[in-house]
Amino acid sequence: MLGTEVRIKGRVQGVGFRPYVWQIAKDLALRGEVLNDGHGVLIRLASHSPIERLYQLLHDKCPPLARIDSISHGDFLWSETPQDFSIVSSEQAVMSTHIVPDAATCPECLHDIGQSTNRRFQYPFTNCTHCGPRFTIIKAMPYDRPATVMADFPLCPQCSSEYQHPADRRFHAQPVACQQCGPTVWVTDNQGNRLQGDWIELAEQAIRAGQTVAIKSVGGFHLACDATNDHAIALLRARKQRPNKPFAVMVKALSLACELATVSAAERAELCSAAAPIVLLAKCSPSKLSALAAPNLSEIGVMLPSNPLQHLLLNRLERPLVMTSANGSGLPPALTNQQALCELTELADLFMMHDRDIVQRCDDSLVRLRAGRHKETLRRARGYVPNPLTLPNDFPSAKGVIAYGGDLKSAFAIGLDNEVVLSQYLGDLTNVGTQQQYQHALAHFELLYQITPYHHVADCHTGYFSHQLAAKRATRLITVPHHHAHVAACLLENGWQRGQGKVMALTLDGIGVNEDGELWGGELLIADYLGYQKVGGLPAVALPGGDRAAKEPWRVLYAHIRAAFDDLSVLPLSSWFDGKNYQLIDTAINRAINSPLASSTGRLFDAVAASLGICFEQIEYEGQAACQLESLALQCVEYPDKTHLEIQVEGCQIDLTSFWRDWFQLNFQASAKAYLFHQALAAALAKIVNNCARVHKLETLVLSGGVFHNVLLTRLLKSCLDSSIRVLQHRDYSYGDASLALGQLAIAINANDFRSY
Repeated sequence: MLGTEVRIKGRVQGVGFRPYVWQIAKDLALRGEVLNDGHGVLIRLASHSPIERLYQLLHDKCPPLARIDSISHGDFLWSETPQDFSIVSSEQAVMSTHIVPDAATCPECLHDIGQSTNRRFQYPFTNCTHCGPRFTIIKAMPYDRPATVMADFPLCPQCSSEYQHPADRRFHAQPVACQQCGPTVWVTDNQGNRLQGDWIELAEQAIRAGQTVAIKSVGGFHLACDATNDHAIALLRARKQRPNKPFAVMVKALSLACELATVSAAERAELCSAAAPIVLLAKCSPSKLSALAAPNLSEIGVMLPSNPLQHLLLNRLERPLVMTSANGSGLPPALTNQQALCELTELADLFMMHDRDIVQRCDDSLVRLRAGRHKETLRRARGYVPNPLTLPNDFPSAKGVIAYGGDLKSAFAIGLDNEVVLSQYLGDLTNVGTQQQYQHALAHFELLYQITPYHHVADCHTGYFSHQLAAKRATRLITVPHHHAHVAACLLENGWQRGQGKVMALTLDGIGVNEDGELWGGELLIADYLGYQKVGGLPAVALPGGDRAAKEPWRVLYAHIRAAFDDLSVLPLSSWFDGKNYQLIDTAINRAINSPLASSTGRLFDAVAASLGICFEQIEYEGQAACQLESLALQCVEYPDKTHLEIQVEGCQIDLTSFWRDWFQLNFQASAKAYLFHQALAAALAKIVNNCARVHKLETLVLSGGVFHNVLLTRLLKSCLDSSIRVLQHRDYSYGDASLALGQLAIAINANDFRSY
């Protein structure tokens, strides 16, 4: 019998799509079947049914986590005429459907765990097709229970009945479980000894007593303590050797978030979304939060519980908790129970364990809503990964391409024909443990998406682990300059087609290597996917000590002073650099000993911050000096006239000489000086862009590089641009190195000789 086959592609597996189709089919009295396969969902109908009506209904009330990308249909030959409509088992095929990110607990499941009469009352692994883990528990595709960690937990009769009934919201919810058949939670001391008693009560007592609890979550372990307790946070900071880096805070409900910070409507929506990220919010003052949660910063990272275990704990405590990644100094976060007990013994007093394995590490995502409404992603992981990005229409296929990203804030990208998937944030690849997690994640993505890599793309920096790994795996390695990748990543995110031509681009960050080995970090480029040309930017200044200069801002400050002043004897250097052997720095720079030149905007921020006493000696975390400098600038109440400080520009080149000479003559409060610096730098950057636009007849500007996470600088810069200039910015992907792989892949597949590689 001749029938119809409907193909649906998109995010349609593991989201309750088949029972949704089943219900539509029942309502329309259709006969046939629906199934998952490697390409998405197939609907097979017994006859040529009213396809238009089916299409309309499929779109009208799509399940919350689903997304339809395309629907097509054709003929299908039935060997035996179906008498009803059924849901059938998945078919194995080459993978082309989407894997769904982990999703925060839905309202219906929250209701279940809160009702004493419900059989899932207080069960910490409650989920349904609208919520729960996906990406972090999947081992293979198609997404069915035997291909997840839940294969270790056979369903009890009641869960099995829910799982098999199409009208139930837990139909084929692969992580479905209950107290009778699912994972369990227990508590141990920091020696691994199990403690007797209810896990919630034990954790509650420990946190109320000022202790730290290591909690196994969905994508890794967290360290939790009372966010209102100075002593508890100070102790955690001492144990983690993390004196200043901000901690994220988790609160029970949106109403409590509004007590700690200013929360706009868009920020509320983001906090309550299925992704449930950490959202950077403007701090309220006064606040019940300890000042130690995010010292010397104007923002605090706030998130809501994203899984039932967290909901149950927060409901019991009813106070904000520090919820930070559970890792020792310099180590990646722990994933297994054994690893946690080995690595976190000195950090945590108590351990909340469970027996559901974590296949993939996935940190909490971090976002900001600029001006309370424009999304900016600082860390892309849980809730967003592995959602794909569709390539522009005039791009060639990306199938078989792997881009390895950079070493700082690492993430790789894989090509899927007309899409690209960026991995979760994985961290600094100078650490051996992170290198192992990176390689495990890469192998896992290749397995899930059934990728046979043909083309390997990496950063030009030969010292990067990511470069070296790509070189080992490649027959012929494609290398991409760091800042060209930044530009292409922003173009790709904004859907820029190859045929749209060239753009201007400001690429501002710490350090990146171009194809000639030069160190850049403050460039104005003219670029497209095929190439780039440097037309201006910041001057190159020595980095005395090489990598040490990025960690000890006084070194960069001295190098900038030395470059700006002809006669250093007129300066009180012995007072400014008391106890520092700056004469040795002189010798190193004069003899070009481990003092490479770099046009680094990040190091300029470090130098200015150090001149104001911020992080003079040492930086604990990347961007610390710049973040604190921006926070100081935002404290400025009376803005001084911008004529008090100006950075000179000639054509498209910035000159910092007069800036430094004027800087030390400024007689303002530190907050006013910090604001003036942002204002002067923004004006100078805008001036070189405006000059470039007039000379080269260009109207589009790309902003990329980690420095543009500075909201104040970006806002001031945009206010100084000519009105004719269109600005492209990042939204769903980071300004920083975490999105480099996107740009690398876009450049590689558009290279004129790409297919010859």
